Amino acid sequence: MPWIDAPHEDDWDVSLDDLRSEVTDRTFQRVDWIMRIHALDAGSMNAHYVLYRQAMKGTATLRKVEREMVALVVSKINGCHY
Repeated sequence: MPWIDAPHEDDWDVSLDDLRSEVTDRTFQRVDWIMRIHALDAGSMNAHYVLYRQAMKGTATLRKVEREMVALVVSKINGCHY
């Protein structure tokens, strides 16, 4: 859980409606904390989502699942809990 008071996705401003479906985990039907924090600023959320989508795009050398594993290991080494 973050230290920043982040709004629940049900309480987001209508300006985030277009992004809500993009950032909602389809399996668990929830939004990750990092994206909830970005909901405080729609521009920040959009920028984060665009960067994430580009970074996770599959390439000839690494599939998306492999990129996710790299991100997981880096987050663990950095002490990130999300």
